[in-house]
Amino acid sequence: MKLVCPPWRLECYDELTSTSDVCKERARAGAAPGLALLAHHQTKARGSRGRSWVDAGRSLALSVLLDPSSVTSDLQLGCWPFLASLAFYDALADVAPAARADLLIKWPNDILLAGKKLGGILLEYEGSAMVIGFGANLHAPPSQHDIGRQVASLDGYAEVGAEVLAEALLKQIHRWLDVWAQQGFAVLCHEWQSRAHPVGTMLTVRNESLNEQGRFIGLEPDGRLLLETGQGIKKIAAGEVLLLSQETDRVTGY
Repeated sequence: MKLVCPPWRLECYDELTSTSDVCKERARAGAAPGLALLAHHQTKARGSRGRSWVDAGRSLALSVLLDPSSVTSDLQLGCWPFLASLAFYDALADVAPAARADLLIKWPNDILLAGKKLGGILLEYEGSAMVIGFGANLHAPPSQHDIGRQVASLDGYAEVGAEVLAEALLKQIHRWLDVWAQQGFAVLCHEWQSRAHPVGTMLTVRNESLNEQGRFIGLEPDGRLLLETGQGIKKIAAGEVLLLSQETDRVTGY
């Protein structure tokens, strides 16, 4: 497998509707892979599963345009959330080293800080192109009144500008694409698990047809979550994950 990351073309804006929506528009208009759009404010920010994202201001809102055409199998297509979360975790640790010990990836690609959601990732397709959106609270989280739960921000760990984090994140995407190309997805899986909730963590997983509680016991080779329940081991491809130490998992970010 050969994955090529083109040179990044980072464009910064004071305001956009949604970085991912604009990135998809640019893809439809013929933009080449390597486009990265950063907005300091979004007026119509979107999260996963059709949710809105509350913009608290001075946060990261970055979307990138990639060409996944060199990835041809279902197994490889399932790798993208893991690559994206590895890049996001490592970029955050690079720009805010004091936060590293408190950072955690929650399957498959939420970023937690001290047990609360700091940022998230939205992956979408536009024709043959892939758009990956990254969002994180850098200076102040949205109020609990606005979103219904407490979330985290980097405030208190480091003063980080969105442009600085965006540049670090683009470098990490490039780096992890190289690792994937040279060493395969098994290495990404291993590195992901070293940054994620450990084996043995009790989880609740919910999707349209599932509400299961059990013990996290690892990943399938294609990235599916393995959950040990009273009815046996469940292999889960999609869903919202709640660490049982958390009170709620109503996701409002990317």
